[in-house]
Amino acid sequence: MHVNSKIEELLNAAKLNELLHKKELEEKNKNTIVIVLAVIGAVAAIAGIAYTVYKYFTPDYLEDFDPDDYSDSFDDDFIEFSDSKPEAED
Repeated sequence: MHVNSKIEELLNAAKLNELLHKKELEEKNKNTIVIVLAVIGAVAAIAGIAYTVYKYFTPDYLEDFDPDDYSDSFDDDFIEFSDSKPEAED
């Protein structure tokens, strides 16, 4: 009976070791996921800051545009054509 108890102890130790190894792998996977998400968040934050700084320093050219300045002279650009034929030169 002494041999059976030794075998059972070895099996239990193997199972315990396997469970501990699984927990270590799960923990390592969780750490990897957390690191990946942190890197993605940092990149997104840097991109947001860069975009905000870009928008702050880029001049807004639409503020200088006044549509009334261009509407009056637009009608003068058309050429009127007449239906009469030009006279032939002799």
